[in-house]
Order: sequence, then structure tokens, then C-alpha cells
Amino acid sequence: MGECVRQTRIPGLEVMPASVQLAGAEIELIDMERRENRLADALAAPESDARQRWNIVLIDCPPSLGLVTLNALVAVDAVLVPLQAEFLALEGIGALGNTIERVKKRLNPRLHIFGVVLTMVDRRMTLSQQVVADVRGHYGELVFGTTIPRNVRIAEAPSHGMPVLIYDNACAGSQAYILLASEFIRRRRLAAEQAPVQ
Repeated sequence: MGECVRQTRIPGLEVMPASVQLAGAEIELIDMERRENRLADALAAPESDARQRWNIVLIDCPPSLGLVTLNALVAVDAVLVPLQAEFLALEGIGALGNTIERVKKRLNPRLHIFGVVLTMVDRRMTLSQQVVADVRGHYGELVFGTTIPRNVRIAEAPSHGMPVLIYDNACAGSQAYILLASEFIRRRRLAAEQAPVQ
């Protein structure tokens, strides 16, 4: 794992990018023992020192529910769900919720939804406002107060090989992500304070 980690220009942030080899993981995992636990085992291995090295590990998953995503769900404590403010995304979050409950019962009892982040919100569109209202009505306090707007600078940043906060930290998208990060940190601290002492 240590060989795959890359430093970034942001102090305290390291990344482990996916590679082309990950494309074959779904097929390779099928015949492996404990196939759903491979990532959890790698993170827990003494030589990985992941728990000591990083305060928070974020695992970005594809929007499909294959063995790679299942491995991530078994390895993590909580799920942060980015949800586009579009009608079809509402169906997807329902399916994800069902999957999380099944994984929680069978493979990872500590798994829970940490929060839902509404992305690509266009306040000018009635449909976008309706989706935001529906999601907030259904998921209540799980939905972050901060929403990420539809923003050209966010879309441009990856083509320049940069996160939007470095590409243009003054744009509306960057400012929204800064607010989201602050809200995430506050929620995490509150959850830690409310956690039962073991």
C-alpha cells in the first residue's frame, strides 16, 4: 500500500490513485477467499499502518455496486453520499440505502450513512429545487446544509489536473466545498463526542 500512495501539493493530503489494473479487479475477486474483505484486510494489515498514518481515509467509489464498491463498504465505518440534484438520482440513493443495510447486517455492523451531499444544484431550475426539497424531506438531518452548485470551474479543473480549490479557490464551487469541509469536520467532532465510551 505504501508504494501506491502519492504526495500532493496540499499539506497533510495524500492520495492513492486508481490504476488501469483496477479494471480487472471485479473478475479477479470472484474466486478469492474473503473477496468482500480484501480492502479491509489491506487497511488493517500491520505493514499498512493506515490507522496510524491517516486521521481520515476517504475511498471514492464508482456509482456501480460491484465487488470493488462492496469492498469499500466493508472497509469503512461510514458512507458520504454525493447526490446530484436530478430526479433519477433519487432512485439510486434508495438502492444504495438497501445495499448499505444488507452489508451492515452481513459483513460490517458499524457501517452507516454519515450524510448526503447535494451536488450540481442549479437554483434556477424548478426540478433541482424540488429534488433538494424531496431529499431533505426524506433524509432530514442526514442531508448536509451546504450544497454544491453547478459550476463551470468545477468542471474545468480536472482537465487541468487540479482540484478546483487550487484551480480557482475564489469560484462559487470552491467556496461551497470549503463550507462543506467545515460542516463535515463539525459533524465528525459532534459524532465523536456523542459516541458511547467503550
